[in-house]
Amino acid sequence: MPSDIPSIISLTVSRVLLSAPRRSACIPNPAGTLIAYTQSTYSFESHSSHTELIVLDVASRKTRVLTNSYSGSPQWLDDSQLIWLKEESNGNTTFMVTEVSGDSKPYVAGVTPGTVSNLKVTRLSKDQFAFAVSGKANLDGTLYNPSNVKKPVSTGKIYTSLFVRHWDEYTQGEKHTIWVGTLYKSPFAGTGSSQYTISGLKNVFRLFNLPQRVESPILPFGGSDHFDICPKGVVFVSKDPSLNDALHTKCVCYICPMPLAAWTESISPMEAKVVTAASLEGALTSPVISPVNNTLAFLAMREDGYESDKNRIIVARGVFDQQSEPIQLFANEDNTGAWDRSPSSLAWAYDDSSLIIKAEDTGRGLVFQVPVGDEKALTTANLLNISSTGSVVDVASTPRGLFLSSSSLVESSLYSLVEPKHQGEAREISSATQNGTSFGLSPSQVGETWWKGANDHPVHAWVIKPSNFKPNEKYPLAFLVHGGPQGAWNDQWSTRWNPLIFAEQGYVVVTPNPTGSTGYGQAFTDAIQGSWGGLPYEDLVKCFEHIEKNLTFVDTDRAVALGASYGGFMMNWIQGHELGRKFKALVTHDGIFSTKFSLAAEELYFPIHDLNGIYWKNPESWQKWDPSEFINEWKTPHLVIHSERDYRLTIAEGLALFNSLQLRGVESALLTFPDENHWVIKAENSLVWHRAVINWINKYAGLPLWLDKDGNNCFPEDMTPQK
Repeated sequence: MPSDIPSIISLTVSRVLLSAPRRSACIPNPAGTLIAYTQSTYSFESHSSHTELIVLDVASRKTRVLTNSYSGSPQWLDDSQLIWLKEESNGNTTFMVTEVSGDSKPYVAGVTPGTVSNLKVTRLSKDQFAFAVSGKANLDGTLYNPSNVKKPVSTGKIYTSLFVRHWDEYTQGEKHTIWVGTLYKSPFAGTGSSQYTISGLKNVFRLFNLPQRVESPILPFGGSDHFDICPKGVVFVSKDPSLNDALHTKCVCYICPMPLAAWTESISPMEAKVVTAASLEGALTSPVISPVNNTLAFLAMREDGYESDKNRIIVARGVFDQQSEPIQLFANEDNTGAWDRSPSSLAWAYDDSSLIIKAEDTGRGLVFQVPVGDEKALTTANLLNISSTGSVVDVASTPRGLFLSSSSLVESSLYSLVEPKHQGEAREISSATQNGTSFGLSPSQVGETWWKGANDHPVHAWVIKPSNFKPNEKYPLAFLVHGGPQGAWNDQWSTRWNPLIFAEQGYVVVTPNPTGSTGYGQAFTDAIQGSWGGLPYEDLVKCFEHIEKNLTFVDTDRAVALGASYGGFMMNWIQGHELGRKFKALVTHDGIFSTKFSLAAEELYFPIHDLNGIYWKNPESWQKWDPSEFINEWKTPHLVIHSERDYRLTIAEGLALFNSLQLRGVESALLTFPDENHWVIKAENSLVWHRAVINWINKYAGLPLWLDKDGNNCFPEDMTPQK
C-alpha cells in the first residue's frame, strides 16, 4: 500500500460512506417550481435511523424539512400541497396533508385500518382526487393488518404445489392488492376553512371479480411501477393467474374502468379488460397512463420463463373506452425489435407529446425521449438521448422541463433539470450534501477499459482508483464480478457493493461486464444461456490478462476477487479453475455451490432457462457448469457469506461451500446473518459485512486491517482450518 494513504482515513471514509444520508428520487410539483424528496440517515453511534420529508425551491435552492415522521412516497395535490403516508405502530396507515408554504402544520386526512403503501393520486375535480395504494388483502377481501394476526398454536405449513417461498418469505394466503379511494375537501370545524378527508378503501380485485390468484404489485420488487390510476380507472400488471409462479414469468395487463360511483358506493362486480400484445408472452412492467388522453403504455417481454428478455414498448389507445389495437414501438419483421436496448421504465410527458424511456447503455443508465402520435412510423432515429451524468434512476415531466434523479460512482444523489430550450442538456439543481465528493472523491478516479473477450467480442469494465492515486505507484487489484448474471456494473452509486469503498482501502478496482451483462445489446445478454462458466469465464480470463499487460499501475500479484449471487457462482467457478490461482483471496456472497442445489430455489424458471432445461432432461448442462465438480482444484483462501433468509440461493449453498473448503484444508471463513436475505440490508449488519470483507481481502493483499475500538480484528487470530 502506498505509504501516504493513512489506513485510519481510508477505513473512516468507508464507515462514513455507509452512514451517509440516502435521498429518494425528486418529485416536482406540477409547475416545476418545487421538488419534494426524502432523506434517510442511520447513526452508528446511536444505532438508530430517521427519515425526513424535504421540499426544495428550485429557484432559490433553499430547503425546508416538513416532517421527520415519515414513510412512503409523497405526492403533490397541487403546486403547494403534499400528501403522504405514515405507517403507525398498530399497523394502521395515516394519510397526512400539508401546505408547504408558510407555517402550516401537517394534518391527518384519514386513517386506514391496515398497512398500505405506493400512493398514487389523480385529480377528479377542483377539490376532489382519486387515489390508489397497494396493500395485502385477507382471504375475505378486507385490508390486512399485521397487528391483528393471531399467533398460531403450530407453525406447520402444508403445500401441495410449487412456490413454497419467495425471496425471504413463505407464501401465505394474503395477496398484495390494489385499493382505491377518494380524497375530498370538507369543512374544518370552527375555522371557516376546509381540509382534505379520505373515503374508505375499495378492493379493486373484488370490485372486478378477478381470479383469486391475481396479485399486484408483483413480488418481491414490484411497487408503484406495477399499477397506475387516472380519472377513468386503474391499470395494473399481475403474474398470469392460470400459471405457476415458480415456472413462469408471463404476466397479464388488466384494465379496470371505474366510474366515480364505484369508488364511493357499493355496486355489483364489474368486468375487467385485458390488454394483450401479439407474440409477447413474457413479463410485463411499468404500465403508465398519459395525463391528457389516458393512453396506456407498458413494457413487455417476448419469452415466458426468461426474466432478462428484452423489454418492448407497447402503446394502447382508448383502453378505458373503445380500445384500439396495441402497437409495439420499433417493431420489425423478425420480432427482434429494431432498437437493441432493453428499456427499464416508462413515463409520459406532461402534455402527452412524448414517451420518456430509461434504459441501460454501455455501463450507464440513460434517458431517451420519443415523440408519439403516429407510433407505427417511429424509428430509432426518432429517439432523443437526454444528456445526464452517471445513471438516471427516475425522471418526471413538467411544463418547465424534465427533472432527472441520478447518481454516479462518486455521487450518491444528483437532481437536475432539462429545459426544452436547452435541447436535452441537463443542469444541476441539487447534489447530496453528504456524498462521495464531500469526502475528497472525484470523477477523475473513474475510468474505463475495453478488451477483446470470448470470440474477440469487445468487453467493457470500469476502473476505479484510490482518491490519492499516483501513476508511478502500484496498487493491488480488487476484481469485482456482478450478479444477475444478466446485470451490469453501471456508473451508479451503490449502498451495498460500492467500488469506492474498496478503492479507498488502496485498491484499483476493476468491474468487468462480461457475456450476459445488460446494456450492450440483447444478443450479448442472451449469450450466457447454457454457458455460465464458459463465455463469461473466458471474458474474465482475458480481462485479467488485459490488466496485466496494460494497466501498469496495478499489482496483479496482490489481486483479490469478489462476487455476489452469480458473481458468487463465478468465485466458486474460478476457485476450481486456472484463474483462481491468480488471486490471493476470494469472497463469495450468496453464490451457487452446486447447480443441483438450484432445485431448492423459488423461481425455478431461472435455472431451467439459463441451464437449458430441467435437470433430469438435460443433466449434462447442469453438471458441466457445477462448481462442486472441481473441488479437487480448490486452493485459494476463501471467505463465504450466506444468510439464512436467502430463499433464492439457500443457506445450504454457503454451508456446503464452507464445509468443503474446510475439508479440503483451504483457509476459509464463514459469515452468516440469520435475519438477512439475498442482500445484507440492515445498517449494523452492513457494517459487519464490510469490516469482515475488507479485513479478509486486506490480509492477503497486504493492506491494513479494519480494527474495532479495542484494536481487535473481526476474525480469530488463528485462521487455520480444521484438519
